[in-house]
Amino acid sequence: MATSALHQAQAQFDGAARALGLSEAEAEVLRAPRRELHLRFSVRLDDGAMRVLSGFSILHNDVLGPAKGGLRFHPQESADRVRALAMGRTWQAAALDLPLGGCAGGVICDPHGFSERELAAICRAWVRAAQASLGARRLVLGPELMAGERELQWALDEHERLVGRHEPGAFSGKGLGLGGSRGHAEATGYGLVYVLREALRDAGLSPGAVRASVQGFGSVARHAIALFAQLGGTVSCVASWDQAAGCARAYTKPGGVQLAELAPIADRYGGIDPAAAAARGYAVLPGEAWLEQEVEVLVPAALEGQLRADNVGRVHPAVRFLLEGASGALETDAATQLAARGVRELPELIAGAGAMLCGYFEQVQGEINHAWELDEVLGRLDLKLTEAYQNIGALAERRGLGLREAALLLATERVAAACRSRRWV
Repeated sequence: MATSALHQAQAQFDGAARALGLSEAEAEVLRAPRRELHLRFSVRLDDGAMRVLSGFSILHNDVLGPAKGGLRFHPQESADRVRALAMGRTWQAAALDLPLGGCAGGVICDPHGFSERELAAICRAWVRAAQASLGARRLVLGPELMAGERELQWALDEHERLVGRHEPGAFSGKGLGLGGSRGHAEATGYGLVYVLREALRDAGLSPGAVRASVQGFGSVARHAIALFAQLGGTVSCVASWDQAAGCARAYTKPGGVQLAELAPIADRYGGIDPAAAAARGYAVLPGEAWLEQEVEVLVPAALEGQLRADNVGRVHPAVRFLLEGASGALETDAATQLAARGVRELPELIAGAGAMLCGYFEQVQGEINHAWELDEVLGRLDLKLTEAYQNIGALAERRGLGLREAALLLATERVAAACRSRRWV
């Protein structure tokens, strides 16, 4: 049975709190969000009907600085899922030693079922409903699941209309024309590969000798596949959601997956056309076949809860690394089983931090009214992630911990210390 994302996040925090000897009050402050907005708002559809939707804006903790997180659209979105994501962003920022807190936003809807005009209306209505929580110095959201650059552009435009001034730092990932940063599209996917490169180096392997199987074909997965291929690696399989069939499918091809072949036949949400893929020589398999591939690296880069106690036994014995590209993709029981098999987990807390870092870079560029070149952004991203991986890896080795536990321990300690300094506890 799948574990809820919030239960898993809180259980992991509880372990860190015990290890650090946090007081009951300190643990209570850090275990739950500081502020939540549960939203109900209406939009007019193209046929003139009104639709009432629900959403969330949740701030977990902002003791270190303005809260940063992602905005998600999903038909099964829930308050607990958004709470878990917001908590994860707090630890991610602290683990990277950034002056940021953690938050998340969500809308319960399936974007596939709306026109572009309707989606713009949903974004603007969500901003109006959440306005009391938003702002460059308060709570800043960027692209996440099924919410990309255009959605953030609509959100920023509505926010600036409401506040009556330009405030580009209120949202991140909204494109260069509205004050965004070069490299934001690449940041999370490239960040995954930067961390994988370091882990492979530690193991005495080169990317050219490594195969990967990837779940997801959205922006994160595509950029990770692109950079991994540049480094000489092979992606043997990719899985994505087939909206028309209402199920996931996996795609393989002798010699490896080619991004140039699949990208043109995928929709904006990463769904690949199975008939078109078959015509290009791909085998079209059931969605969970991505788990069973004979590869060295598994990359879940879609949704949380994708590797669980009930399916982790299907992971091929050749797998040596689990590169977590989606928050909470690896549940605790599955992580324990993989660790016992010698699989090294590269947690999203570090490996998936590219969007958090580039969002911070975007904030800095906005403050000084200057845009860095792409090479500078990616160079800073590489440097910061490599430094974080090495520092957290050293702590893990000293304490006999996995990377996830070490990163969470370091992050919790930093946030708790700041709460004590401000006398929040």
